[in-house]
Amino acid sequence: MVRSKLEMEGERIVLRKLMPSDASDIYENLRDKDMVKWTLNIPWPYRKRDAMKFVRKARYKMKKRSGYAFGIVLKETGRVIGVVDLIRVDWKNKNAELGYWLGKKYWGRGLTTEAVKLMLKFAFERLKLHMVYATLFEENIASRRVLEKAGFKLEGVMRECRFKYGKWHNELRFSMLRSEYKQLYKKALSSRRKN
Repeated sequence: MVRSKLEMEGERIVLRKLMPSDASDIYENLRDKDMVKWTLNIPWPYRKRDAMKFVRKARYKMKKRSGYAFGIVLKETGRVIGVVDLIRVDWKNKNAELGYWLGKKYWGRGLTTEAVKLMLKFAFERLKLHMVYATLFEENIASRRVLEKAGFKLEGVMRECRFKYGKWHNELRFSMLRSEYKQLYKKALSSRRKN
């Protein structure tokens, strides 16, 4: 269910526009080094000022329509437990890159997949994008599973294109087309009706 233009409700989470007060929740979740192990753009060590800067930039990009970062809010607590975003929004070619992270203590519950599916609904139904893509380190098995569960297809491997932890890593690129999203959404709706 879409609550407003910039707020989407799932079964256990709500995606909403980030507010300056969310910086403390973001900071608390990203203080753990395991959180940034396989991320492409989160600095380490992560400081409170990094969180405040991220929220300011996210709000600015949303105003300019060049990016859409949403806090993943756990309904039972009302706290931001992660972020899902669309970056590099290319309006001419109608595509954007998907990014996401979830606090470590919330891993393994399917919350990231729920957030990704809500973001796909926003990308394809509200923004009318043609394609959404995501890149990740080949070693990031959990993130790969999230994308596969959400219906993304593997496009290819960019060999040794990222240098981290003193060595080169392969990066995988996944994508979903609007037509694929519509097909998946149609199947989900018809299976719900049968139950």
